[in-house]
Amino acid sequence: VVKLVQSGGGSVQPGGSLRLSCAASGFDFSTYSMGWFRQAPGKEREAVATIDRRNVIKYADSVKGRFIISKDNAENTLYLQMNSLKPEDTGAYYCAADSRYYGAYYYLTNLQNPMEYWGKGTLVTISS
Repeated sequence: VVKLVQSGGGSVQPGGSLRLSCAASGFDFSTYSMGWFRQAPGKEREAVATIDRRNVIKYADSVKGRFIISKDNAENTLYLQMNSLKPEDTGAYYCAADSRYYGAYYYLTNLQNPMEYWGKGTLVTISS
């Protein structure tokens, strides 16, 4: 059974940093594409960062230069380091995994059903 267990998140002031973790189990982590997505209150879900099975990485324009996605295959864990956080980064963040052979750009831009498996989400609040 595929499991994605998220941790991290919380509340920080603008300009602060947070790191999200996603511990994966039940599948061959090294061969799956992974991603982080978020949904702000009253808004649609959007992709934040994706990494495909070839380790190609794509970021949403809104987080480029501030967020870093990384995948530790030895620990079966996906990370999202978030720096220089802004109030507009507030939302529920979701880790996701996909076994298909699409590229990172597809996962970033396919809004309908970008990935097969999803974590339960963790809340990030940026406020002064």
